[in-house]
Amino acid sequence: MVLAILDGSKTQTRRIVKPQPEPWSNGWSWKRTNKYEYSATSGNKAKSDHCMAEYIARHCRHGQPGDQLWVRETFAIVPRTAYAMSKGVEQIPRPDNDHDAAIYRARFDRAHGGIRWRPSIHMPRWASRITLEITGVRVERLQEISDADAIAEGVEPWTIGEGWREYGLTEAQEMTVNYPMPTARRSFQSLWQSINGASSWDANPWVWVIEFKRAPSLQIFGDRRP
Repeated sequence: MVLAILDGSKTQTRRIVKPQPEPWSNGWSWKRTNKYEYSATSGNKAKSDHCMAEYIARHCRHGQPGDQLWVRETFAIVPRTAYAMSKGVEQIPRPDNDHDAAIYRARFDRAHGGIRWRPSIHMPRWASRITLEITGVRVERLQEISDADAIAEGVEPWTIGEGWREYGLTEAQEMTVNYPMPTARRSFQSLWQSINGASSWDANPWVWVIEFKRAPSLQIFGDRRP
């Protein structure tokens, strides 16, 4: 999804609400901490659902509109001079070391023998090249996603013909697919299941829908990241 963020096609991300709201009387209960519980109840279930979702959105642990997030991605630490003269290779010098710089696997099209690529979870803050500004937060059921929102999640068109990419396949399997996903929503479903497990879509959890745009600078808000 890093490439989708870089080219501007990914402007949303979904994260499972933790803990999940639980049915309570005629409405919902949501425990944000061990010391606090929010309950929404009403004779009108639709109104109760709306009130609960609106409240949880205001307490999204990933941030609120205006907050900024930094993105982690697969990277490597190399000598600062290694690609300094290489056109198209983005790098960020290490601020506390004149010798090192970070480069990024996404869009890296050079021979890379000997480069030790590191998983995104190990990326330090200084090495992040992508900052996002949250523009909106809402709460909904996972399966409520529309085709337009699935496209905003960064799903890709099928490369061979009409349709949308099916995620979770090996490269060899992708080459033999004759019937791609018919809708962007179905494509997103396959992406979600490839990340969260085969039964994760049917579980239909409540999710935070976080909308964002690229930001030129960062304000620190803890360790929040998409």
